[in-house]
Amino acid sequence: MSQKKILIVCPYPKNVAPSQRLKFEQYYESWKQAGYDITIDSFQSLRFWNIIYQNGSLLSKVWHTFLGYFSRFLRLFTLRKFDIVYIHLWVTPFGPPIYEWLYCCISKKVIFDIDDLVFLGKSSDMNSWVSKLKGKGKPIYLMKHADHIITCTPYLDNFVRQYNQHTTDISSTINTDNYSIVNTYQNDHKIILGWSGSHSTAKYLYLLHPMLLKLKKQHDFKLLVMGAGAHFQMQDLDVELVPWTEENEIKTIQRFDIGLYPLPDEQWVHGKSGLKALQYMAMGLPTVASKIGEAIERVIKDGESGFLVSGYDKEWIEALSMLITDSITRKNVGQTSRKRVEEMYSIQATKPIYLSVLNEVINSKK
Repeated sequence: MSQKKILIVCPYPKNVAPSQRLKFEQYYESWKQAGYDITIDSFQSLRFWNIIYQNGSLLSKVWHTFLGYFSRFLRLFTLRKFDIVYIHLWVTPFGPPIYEWLYCCISKKVIFDIDDLVFLGKSSDMNSWVSKLKGKGKPIYLMKHADHIITCTPYLDNFVRQYNQHTTDISSTINTDNYSIVNTYQNDHKIILGWSGSHSTAKYLYLLHPMLLKLKKQHDFKLLVMGAGAHFQMQDLDVELVPWTEENEIKTIQRFDIGLYPLPDEQWVHGKSGLKALQYMAMGLPTVASKIGEAIERVIKDGESGFLVSGYDKEWIEALSMLITDSITRKNVGQTSRKRVEEMYSIQATKPIYLSVLNEVINSKK
């Protein structure tokens, strides 16, 4: 029996962007085992990825963008070879949905994978001027014309259903085989409050600065920050900065005793799937998170697999004070968290859902 062919049309190289590596990229092997032949076509090369969120290098960025567009143009002539074209976020980043229209017209079947509320047109602070050029209409066009849409939160799924009823809500997921619990849940060391993110989301952690200063008057702790960038600082706190790399991500999270997941109450946040909380939980860590959005309330069962708090002061201090002093609660909540991820947000739990979508699309009539 001949293999079914899938073309992955994505913005980023493999294994670098959370929206890809902690969603559909984890399932390539299971798709292959189910008889699918996979071709990956990313807009950005790895070299482009390494400079795009840095200041400067404008000519190089323009050149790599041209190469991305040229590659997408050449791909038009091979689209009909594939049974499914799986598009993540967009086909090309700028202007009206011309390439999205062409890809939908030519392709046999299209699955659109949307992560976060990308149609709002947010951009990295390093390239904020780029947001003025981005094609905000592209995701909406793909919602209307794809054969199936994969979303990642209830909020986003409800939004997409305005345009297309063929949707499946699949959260970001964790390869629990890679996340082993090493925490001893003891109070024989300075407790580490941990946060993992990027330079663009570090502003959320700053929301906790006044609260952490108050907490410091009651408890001695270290704040371990991964991925915020070399310029991140919180005065008068014991802060350790660690750059994010694929190699050190898990090792760094394993050093946490308690995971922090602060979020602002803004529309953009309601599209987030609670990925960082899932990573902490998979490591058997108790997580304290902002009670904002359906997704985080779906991920964390308050008081059992973590703690959901309002504001940025009193409730945070109460939850963190309790966890810092009570090692038994840290252990109980952490182990419950791990079990919840295994049962609901692991690759093994989610693999059949992805395969059912692929099979449904490939067997449906155009």
